[in-house]
Amino acid sequence: MLYLYFVLLASSALLLVAGIMEQRRHYAALHTIPTRVLVNGIRGKSSITRLCAGALRGGGLVTVAKTTGTAARFIHPDATEEPVYRKFGIANVVEQIGIVRRAATYRPHALVIECMAVMPALQEVNQSKLIRSTIGVLCNVREDHLAEMGPTLDDVARSLCRSMPENGICVTAERERFHILQEEADARNCQLVYADPDSVSDAELRGFSWFTFKENVAIALAVADLLGIERQVALQGMYDAPPDPGVLSVERYATPEGKRLAFANVFAANDPESTLMNVNQLLDLGAINRPLNVVINCRPDRVERNGQMGEIIPDLKPDNVFVIGHPAKSAIDAIPDAWRARAIDLGGERRPAEEFMPAVLAAMPDGSSLVAIGNIHGQGEELLEFLAELPADDSPATKDEDTTANHVAQPPRIDPYAPYPHVYEDRYMASQTLRMRVVQEVARTDGAPRHAAPPTGQQGAEQTGYDASFGWFHASAHEDDQPPTPS
Repeated sequence: MLYLYFVLLASSALLLVAGIMEQRRHYAALHTIPTRVLVNGIRGKSSITRLCAGALRGGGLVTVAKTTGTAARFIHPDATEEPVYRKFGIANVVEQIGIVRRAATYRPHALVIECMAVMPALQEVNQSKLIRSTIGVLCNVREDHLAEMGPTLDDVARSLCRSMPENGICVTAERERFHILQEEADARNCQLVYADPDSVSDAELRGFSWFTFKENVAIALAVADLLGIERQVALQGMYDAPPDPGVLSVERYATPEGKRLAFANVFAANDPESTLMNVNQLLDLGAINRPLNVVINCRPDRVERNGQMGEIIPDLKPDNVFVIGHPAKSAIDAIPDAWRARAIDLGGERRPAEEFMPAVLAAMPDGSSLVAIGNIHGQGEELLEFLAELPADDSPATKDEDTTANHVAQPPRIDPYAPYPHVYEDRYMASQTLRMRVVQEVARTDGAPRHAAPPTGQQGAEQTGYDASFGWFHASAHEDDQPPTPS
């Protein structure tokens, strides 16, 4: 018996020593990366990660980035990228250790990494132990993951704040709950910088060949400004950055009956507020037009979300509402009475697209737009596979369509939902020829960069610890690795 106790004690001691050595090795890798940007929030994290990385590359900084989700990608300093390998396909925050170690081999100026934790405690661990960001990004607070971070949106805001860097800087475009973020930032001695979406002009937004939001661009510009990168240089870097596989897209198809169809894949924005923002932006840009039709995909483990999609139907004002998936009743019952007559129940568990898609296409007139909302899994994937087999609509636009549809260049079709999509790898990776431009850094003589004022009107722009010789923030050489307090 004593022998077993000795073996247990020795094994515990060995594990403790191994853990300490691994921790020191990880911290040593972090020390080689002066600027670490951790992107957190509910919607748009992957796009913001890519925009920030593009802006920093445009400014001549050697930048490594990593996005997470179903299409997790490791992005090299030359903007080429590759899938993140996950054993058994399971995501785990521990993978961030390997990402940091790999990024450190480039000796980069900056690492831009997306937060992959949902549970509040894991978000704090991700910041305090794994990334130790010098600049945090908290893009927005939306109605999602309420079971883990809720139940209220105020609770979600405070949970997200656990990724704020202590004694560092945090950039946000969240307006409604800015006061909560400010309270949490003050408790962490963190400078909160508001990135005003209104500071991004329509002309600047039209420079992108893919759909994005002013909030995302404003955040990336604020991060670039903190690192002393000029606005136009940062914008060009973002224009050159490859889009995320899950970026909002519109594709045009020709149906077997010869009808023209514009299809908007809005599955990625699976909370009601983001869904409305996406659809309204597409309508404003003329990428989709009326008559507008909506398809809601339901999942049995997302009954509450199904109902939320039904509730926003009056705001979308569609001609038809097609409900697929299971249970379809959870979405139909949530549609207000005045609009429920437009709902068409095509649901059914594991029903193939060949059974419900002909009814969808038959109910829409020529030139209609179809918007897919809700959850992607299940019948949503069936729908996408069915549409992918349809021929593209190459017919010239009519005079009326030409005045609106040419406002934005349509991106090529990318399948963001396969773990390692062949369409993405074959078409998207082969086209990546972007190379990092070498820009000679010069000493700054104009003081600290300017930041947008927070919604309260007070100035959130204080001078930062900017190193003029290299163009990035000082990183402490001490064990706690905290950046200098902005003064």
